[in-house]
Amino acid sequence: MQAHPNVQAVQDALDDADARDGSGNRCEVRMLPDAVHTAAAAADALGVEVGQIANSLIFDADGEPLLVLTSGAHRVDTARVAADLGVTALRRATPEFVRAHTGQPIGGVAPLGHPKPVRTLVDKALAGYGEVWAAGGVPRAVFPTTYDELVRITAGTPAEVA
Repeated sequence: MQAHPNVQAVQDALDDADARDGSGNRCEVRMLPDAVHTAAAAADALGVEVGQIANSLIFDADGEPLLVLTSGAHRVDTARVAADLGVTALRRATPEFVRAHTGQPIGGVAPLGHPKPVRTLVDKALAGYGEVWAAGGVPRAVFPTTYDELVRITAGTPAEVA
C-alpha cells in the first residue's frame, strides 16, 4: 500500500536524520486504526502515558511559525513562551497557517518533514520518558522516538513551556 505523501515525507526525514526510537532502532511511522486528535486518544491507542505523547502545536509568533513539541500531560503557557522568546504576540495558528508552513493538517503535524525548517521548542517534560510518541504527518500516523532524538532531529531548543 502506498503511504500518504505526508507520511512518506516524515519517514524520509526520519531516515535522512537516522532517527532512533527508545530501543535504538530506526524510527518507523506507524498507522493507527483510527485518527487520534488528542493526546489522550493517542495514549489510549498506544497503551502509553499521556505525558509520553509529544503534541506538535504550531503557533503564529509575530507572523512566523513556531512549533512547540509539548508533553500531552499539560498545556503550553503562551504568555511564558512569548516572554521567553521576546515575541509580542503568540497565538494558536489557523488551519491554513499550519498547512502553509508544515504541509500537514492540524492533528497530524509531525516534528519534521515540513517544506522548510520551522523554529522548534521541545518541552523539557518529555525528557522524563524513555520513549515518546509524535505525529507522523496525518492524524492516524505516529512514530516512537526519544526526547534527545526530538531535540536533535528538529534542531529544537529545550524549553519549559507549561
